[in-house]
Amino acid sequence: MDTDRETPEERREMLRQQQWKGNPAGNLIDSFNRGGNGNLVDLVGGLGWKVTGVIILIVILGFITYAVFFR
Repeated sequence: MDTDRETPEERREMLRQQQWKGNPAGNLIDSFNRGGNGNLVDLVGGLGWKVTGVIILIVILGFITYAVFFR
């Protein structure tokens, strides 16, 4: 695969696989921690910028609605 034409997701996955091959025990611990805490980078990386913007907008509107009706 040409490195100039690979997408950021493909490059991220390739680097992740190289890390798994190099240090399986450390990656096991990391995966337990990531699963318990969540990973914002993977969440936003998997979504497009439009979907991320819509989620942020919904959160802001939720806070405004809460402030207006419940205070």
